[in-house]
Amino acid sequence: MRRARSAAAAAKPRGQKRSGAPAAAAPAPNTSRARRSASQAGGGGQAAAKQPSAKRRLRNSSPRAQEAGPGEPPPELALLPPPPPPPPTPATPTSSVSALDLGEQRERWELFQKRQRLTSEGAAKLLLDTFEYQGLVKHTGGCHCGAVRFEVWAPADLHIFDCNCSICKKKQNRHFIVPASRFKLLKGAENITTYTFNTHKAQHTFCKRCGVQSFYTPRSNPGGFGIAPHCLDEGTVRSVVTEEFNGSDWEKAVKEHKTIKNMSKE
Repeated sequence: MRRARSAAAAAKPRGQKRSGAPAAAAPAPNTSRARRSASQAGGGGQAAAKQPSAKRRLRNSSPRAQEAGPGEPPPELALLPPPPPPPPTPATPTSSVSALDLGEQRERWELFQKRQRLTSEGAAKLLLDTFEYQGLVKHTGGCHCGAVRFEVWAPADLHIFDCNCSICKKKQNRHFIVPASRFKLLKGAENITTYTFNTHKAQHTFCKRCGVQSFYTPRSNPGGFGIAPHCLDEGTVRSVVTEEFNGSDWEKAVKEHKTIKNMSKE
């Protein structure tokens, strides 16, 4: 009897344990592996978020780069100034010799340029001036303040006209006459003003600053220039011959004079 009760008592707690709340089940191996994979995947995602791709870095560093089309530089590069052009090659004394048909004189021409240190144009000008203005010298001169400067080809022995017309008498306009082709204004065109009167054929030009008339266009030779010999630089005039001209009776004086009207002709 006692054995049956103890057996029943021993069997009762076992039944209560079975009928109570079930014990927590042990984690399955597959679940822990999934969690580890998820954690590793999460860590990889954070690393990927911290390190953007090359395209994203380009967009972040240059937002305006998206505006450029395919094959075009970004706007930042387009705004940069273009590189400066290469410096021009300096002209050599024989740079334009090839354009001339010099024949057997080529070597002599090149040697002449080197000795004179001239360009082809400069050497040609020197030779032409020497040939065309044979017997003449190059005079230079200008006004008092230096604003007006010129050069003129004329003889070293000058023939001067001393006119006594109303204006030449007042300003002591002694001058010699040359063709326009032999005169060259070097500087001061903007500093020159002109006075005319009566027939307005004579152009009395003078410097605005100092008032000196170093040259003018005479009525007797509108195709030439009258040069004031006292405005020439020293060193090129050898002698001066002065001829009085009766400008007070201008028409008669010009008609009777044999050479004055032809002094501006070549």
